[in-house]
Amino acid sequence: MHKRAYLIIISGFLTLSIVYAIRYAYGMLLPDMLAEWRISKVKAGSLFSVYFVVYTCCAPVLGALSDLLNYRLLISAFCALMSIGALMMGFTNNFVQAYILFAIVGLGAAACYAPMAALVLKWVSSNRRGTALSFVTMGVGVGVTFWALLLPAIVSASHWKIGWISLGGVGLGIALLNLILIRNPLEAPEERGKMVTTLQSFYKSYHIILFDKIFWVIGISYLLMGFNVLIPFGFLPIYAREELSLSFAVSTRLIAMIAFFSIFGQLILGTLSDKLGRINVMMTCGLIMGAACLLMLLSPSAWMLHLAAASYGFGYGAVWPVYAACASDFFPRTNTGGVVGLWTLFLGIGSIFSPVICGWSIDQTQGYTWVFLFGTLSGVLATVSLLMIRRSRRGDAG
Repeated sequence: MHKRAYLIIISGFLTLSIVYAIRYAYGMLLPDMLAEWRISKVKAGSLFSVYFVVYTCCAPVLGALSDLLNYRLLISAFCALMSIGALMMGFTNNFVQAYILFAIVGLGAAACYAPMAALVLKWVSSNRRGTALSFVTMGVGVGVTFWALLLPAIVSASHWKIGWISLGGVGLGIALLNLILIRNPLEAPEERGKMVTTLQSFYKSYHIILFDKIFWVIGISYLLMGFNVLIPFGFLPIYAREELSLSFAVSTRLIAMIAFFSIFGQLILGTLSDKLGRINVMMTCGLIMGAACLLMLLSPSAWMLHLAAASYGFGYGAVWPVYAACASDFFPRTNTGGVVGLWTLFLGIGSIFSPVICGWSIDQTQGYTWVFLFGTLSGVLATVSLLMIRRSRRGDAG
């Protein structure tokens, strides 16, 4: 593997660590934000949805453009934009300002995952894609774990706004580091001649992809995964505090448990996907995550809730690298960024509706039963939908 590829993997690791730390810091800081702003659960969920509305609208476009434009400048600039939005969240005085700023965070994050995944896939060989992306997405687990342990200390010592300022400051540092480490892929001469260089060929290429059955099946499964993921990351800390009367530090530690055990999922399941097949591993992830949501609902004590969080993290960890690796398995390498970006559209749709629907169900029922049942159902359906591909076995390069 080219030595530059290792630097790009490091850059991807750091980028995803801050992208997902900022995204899921919302759920960790939400209890204190709710106490200060005194808003309903559905309104709190709508703020999270604003992030995903912007993220969903922009990710497919930015993912596709990454196949045509400069990866280095695109990722660095949007990482900086995301970080500025997070930093300014620390200076917001009302809910309307928070809507605008979290939308900016979503816009910046939209160019951090799909282009980064595509860049890594273009720098490594086909038999190392699952492994390489697993190491990159370890940044998610490490970053969220680190901040889940640090944010309670920051909030305890000062204020929840300092948590946002700290996240934004670190993000700006990583954006600068991206500018230094990232280089555009070295395309082979024969491949460079096939690159999409005009709008006409660009649209023709994606027209073919959009009529591919596998694209839609994986996209629907990804949508259901997006719905599922926002349930524990958005509502588990509040559930632990309100239903089980756990402290802020303990309830936040549940997110750290998910993030920490996601590292093992990335390493084990992500690496196994190169041998067992992406689809088989994706189905395993869906079943684990669905079962863990049910266990969260049935947990009578704090230690059982920690066990459920650890189980969920193991399944969740492999989701992003394995789904992204499918883009290179089933579709042309030159369209990798676009395919991942289009699948992110599906992910975003699930992520937009999840916090609003779950928040509404909590306000209506004054409980969390339906929230975690939604999590179980979405995990199972994400698995069942992939059976259509497993039957055909077409193009599964795992």
